[in-house]
Amino acid sequence: MINNLQRCFRSAIAVLLLAYVPIAMAADDISKKLAFSVEEQADRLRIALGGVPVADFVFRDPDVRRPCFASVRTVGGIAVTRTHPPVEGVDAVDHPTMHPGIWLGFGSLGGEDFWRNKGTIEHVKFVTPPRVEGNRLTFAIESKLLASDGRTLGMMQNQFRLSAQDHNWRIDWEATFRDHQEPLAFGDQEEMGFGVRLATPLIEKNGGAITNSTGLVTAARTWGQVAEWCDYSGTSEDRPVGITVVAGPDNFRESWWHNRDYGLMVANPFGRAAMKQGLASTVTVKPGESLRLRFVAIVHDGSDYDPAKAVADILADRKRAR
Repeated sequence: MINNLQRCFRSAIAVLLLAYVPIAMAADDISKKLAFSVEEQADRLRIALGGVPVADFVFRDPDVRRPCFASVRTVGGIAVTRTHPPVEGVDAVDHPTMHPGIWLGFGSLGGEDFWRNKGTIEHVKFVTPPRVEGNRLTFAIESKLLASDGRTLGMMQNQFRLSAQDHNWRIDWEATFRDHQEPLAFGDQEEMGFGVRLATPLIEKNGGAITNSTGLVTAARTWGQVAEWCDYSGTSEDRPVGITVVAGPDNFRESWWHNRDYGLMVANPFGRAAMKQGLASTVTVKPGESLRLRFVAIVHDGSDYDPAKAVADILADRKRAR
């Protein structure tokens, strides 16, 4: 009787162990899939998730004279930003150096044009070198704001926090402008702020869709409107994928949106008159003061993705962290 009970007990334990192994292996597989890795090169960081390349962070480029994320892909490796440089005959080839992927650019900053690459946001150093902790990657850089004649207008520090969860990953980009000897004026243009250029299969002209936080859809209806976030999504390689851009709620004011059906999406807190929403606005930062901007880009993959929920989760996480 005892031997029979022992055999039954051992069989039950074996069944439980066999049931546990696939669960443990699955959890381990997910952990590996969401683990960042970085290869540092002379001009960029090559970033991968679970060994799959998901972005190049370019900090030196003779043509794109500002830091940017290029070749941005989903966790599964599907391109969500336009090929950089664009491929003639496949992509629209307009603005090849102004729309490199995901960037911060300013058509009027200190009287200089940092959107059309007249001025240069020149890389100085990594303030914080890339650090990987599983599904998180952090780093920070310092740059000079160089006028077209070589003058230094001030300094710009960018802090980056990348994180991955399930089928999505995101970039938190925080920029601080400081150490300027003269007032630093941000002008009123369409081409100001946090920009994204979507991959060709995802653009509205090819069946993609733009939606904002107030429920408006299409580039035409969301253009010039205030919104907490905008999402640009479509289908590529038979997968629903896209990018959600979030304007930081603690920025100095809300963002208007410069959205286009050819794949451009820009969160712009500066261009009030340019976006036809009031009088011309110049935002001036005095010497000794600083200006901080925050934006988030969520790279998503899957039909169950809900941008409103994703943004609510981000805001809830930030509240808990305070």
